[in-house]
Amino acid sequence: MSEPTILVVGTYDTKDDELSYMTGVIRDQGGRVLTMDVSVLGDPSEPTDISKHDVAEAGGSSIARAIAHEDENLAMQDMARGAAAMAARLYQEGRFDGVIVLGGTMGTDLSLDVCSALPLGVPKYIVSTVSFSPLIPPERLPADVQMILWAGGLYGLNSVCKASLSQAAGAVLGAARAVEKPARDRPLIGMMSFGKTVLRYMVDLKPALESRGYEVAVFHATGMGGRAFESLAGQGAFAGVMDFAPQEVGNHIMGSTVTAGEDRMTNAGRTGTPQMVSIGCYDLIDIVGWQPVPEKIASQEIHAHNRLLSSVMMTPDQRREMARAMCARLAGATGPVTFLLPLHGGNEWDRPGGVLSDPEGLAAFIDEIRKSVPDNVELVELDCHINDPAFVEAALEVFDGWRAQGLLG
Repeated sequence: MSEPTILVVGTYDTKDDELSYMTGVIRDQGGRVLTMDVSVLGDPSEPTDISKHDVAEAGGSSIARAIAHEDENLAMQDMARGAAAMAARLYQEGRFDGVIVLGGTMGTDLSLDVCSALPLGVPKYIVSTVSFSPLIPPERLPADVQMILWAGGLYGLNSVCKASLSQAAGAVLGAARAVEKPARDRPLIGMMSFGKTVLRYMVDLKPALESRGYEVAVFHATGMGGRAFESLAGQGAFAGVMDFAPQEVGNHIMGSTVTAGEDRMTNAGRTGTPQMVSIGCYDLIDIVGWQPVPEKIASQEIHAHNRLLSSVMMTPDQRREMARAMCARLAGATGPVTFLLPLHGGNEWDRPGGVLSDPEGLAAFIDEIRKSVPDNVELVELDCHINDPAFVEAALEVFDGWRAQGLLG
């Protein structure tokens, strides 16, 4: 087998030494390299495989136009559009197997667009002076991106930054050699959940769906899991979704930083993917345990899950707001939607007598769902709790109906 080819992207007019150093590491380890220049004003010391002119044109612009902006931000947005379009095209042509992008804030902004343009399973590495920084919003992060801090590398090579650059170069090459990309030999079902201590449906649903010939991917609804789920849903990767843990919607509307973004619970509908939704942990707002509690919810009861994560119980009025937000997102769906509404609760802790039991809050939520459910959504009320076997049976009944209608591929 031939060695992988790594696409190396950066502003070669200002970071030629660093990019060339990473290129050398990849080649020394037996890999091949395809270079892409995304600078505007200057030129690299040696021509790159993909010139800055090629990049600008791929984005519907030109270097002359980028310069004419007389604004670095606007110029680099032109280059970001071109770099993303070019990377996607080159990958479809089989020209590279993994990508590594180097940059400060400008380069990082561009790198997020480049990596987002590539499918899940393509090794994506970003070497950045702002890796893991709050400057980077969760919704900009691709589902499977890897980042490493470009420590001590703002200007010129040194032994400190070489440690980061060499690790990143070796990592992307190793990943390209080792990656087992999604097979796509079976239709894929996307499912949202939490651990089986609080939500248990996936324990029975996953093997039941697999026995029907489907692959099942379960995503953790803690912000980044929802981002990965929505990214794949937006690409049409799922034959169907079981979006049974919508808590990230509530996190977002209540101002938590544990968010999957504004488009949570919209992309399956946008692509016409059949979706079932339910209410797993709908009543909790997850917040970063070591950060100040958002003012909107600061007076409410808080339960510490661990040192990283705490949960705030919603009030009845907030649960009504959550119900309206879910229904509003589902109203735009172009494919079939079934809302499974278990009338006895949505997580193990809210059962009667449980530590989070709140019959008044549950009743308010159910009432608001009934009032707000859009015409395109089939509402199925279930006389059970979400963790009861009857919930799984109901989900499989809907699923099998969709299969019989040929909706799931």
